[in-house]
Amino acid sequence: MKVRGRSSCRIFSVPALLLLLTLFWSALSTAATTRVVELEIDGPIGVATADYLNSGIEHAEDIGAELIIITMDTPGGLMKPMRDIVQGILASNVPIAAYVGPAGARADSAGTYILLACHIAAMTPTSHLGAATPVPLINAPPKDDSDDEKATPGMDQKAMNDAVAYIRSLADRHGRNADWAELAVTEAATLTAPEALEQNVIEFIADDQQDLLALIDGYEVEIAGTPRTLSTGDAEIEVFEANWRIRLLTVISNPEIVLLLGLIGLYGLMYEGWNPGAIVPGVVGAICLLLAAYALQVLPVNYAGLALIIVGIALMVAEAYAPSFGALGLGGITAFVFGAIIMFDSGIPGFGISVAFVIGLGLTFAVVLIWLLGFLLKLRRRGAVSGEGSIVGGTAVALEDFVGDGKVWLEGEAWHARSPVAVTKDEQLIVTRLDGLTLDVEPVKNPEAPASD
Repeated sequence: MKVRGRSSCRIFSVPALLLLLTLFWSALSTAATTRVVELEIDGPIGVATADYLNSGIEHAEDIGAELIIITMDTPGGLMKPMRDIVQGILASNVPIAAYVGPAGARADSAGTYILLACHIAAMTPTSHLGAATPVPLINAPPKDDSDDEKATPGMDQKAMNDAVAYIRSLADRHGRNADWAELAVTEAATLTAPEALEQNVIEFIADDQQDLLALIDGYEVEIAGTPRTLSTGDAEIEVFEANWRIRLLTVISNPEIVLLLGLIGLYGLMYEGWNPGAIVPGVVGAICLLLAAYALQVLPVNYAGLALIIVGIALMVAEAYAPSFGALGLGGITAFVFGAIIMFDSGIPGFGISVAFVIGLGLTFAVVLIWLLGFLLKLRRRGAVSGEGSIVGGTAVALEDFVGDGKVWLEGEAWHARSPVAVTKDEQLIVTRLDGLTLDVEPVKNPEAPASD
């Protein structure tokens, strides 16, 4: 028994040893692999973009990544989310490289601020950046700033000075051309990739992400005042995917989706009010309205336009209740279209709305609304469709020959019936009274029958 115990220990120690060696080798392999996290900005910059990028930066810090690459192709976006992204970049413990790609991409407006905030700035050969003037300033009323050499007609000088100071500080932080950065704000200046490299706005021009990793291998950056040399020669790129919440926010932040959700919500609640007990339209309508209300909080919205939309829907409802030969309906469609355009007329890239989409949506929902209300009104005028009110006066068909008691067919069911006169099979009968579950019937009189001599 003693020998058997030793043999058993030797037999079971071999698999355990192999398992330990496998885990050790796996740990060594993982530790030896240089990890780079790639984040993507494709489209306008909004609240969902800020949530996604800051979540990606946290993920890269948690896994100890060597570098973060932010691949950008954006026309710009909202200032508040852009500042949130910049704050996340400046606070990151992992070096961040902004890369304007793929070929033909751009980093306009808010994208320029993000690029200048990153530790490394790179572009594809055919990309461009700039035009960083805050959009709300363009429509601001002109001010008399004749004593200020930097005054720009049509712009609020206080906001302009704030934007200039902000972008200069980002450029100075990494030793880039702050004078051009100021021109990007005051004169909406733009640069191609070769021009940006020549004017010290970026550090590298790369064909793709792998080319960028090869170029910056051994490059030194400063993190929290401490120099750090990058080792990216054999790095593996991990693309960070947005979670479901950020994806949902991205979808509902589209002005066209917000408008569609709002209309579905209003129509659902109106239908539930006109036809109580339907439940599903009310539930769907409430959910859609809540999603639209949440999206409106993170979008640049003119509430005068929202008021016009509500007036337009009210006029469409009035057209169904009080037909005016199309005057109310046409006014409602017009108010809806202009309201939708005004509501999202912010001028911020990526947050406008298509006029053709608004007109098509307005006409479609107007037709649906007027038809639906007309249908409901007809149902109300029709009277009862069940119970005694729908049976008395109805037409039944005799199922047999009978005098007195017999069987008739009415509304898809066989009924007991009483007739004071003889009835033949398949004869049409009029229901004159409902007595419990028995029908009093009499033959249908034929008004076209010839009169007797």
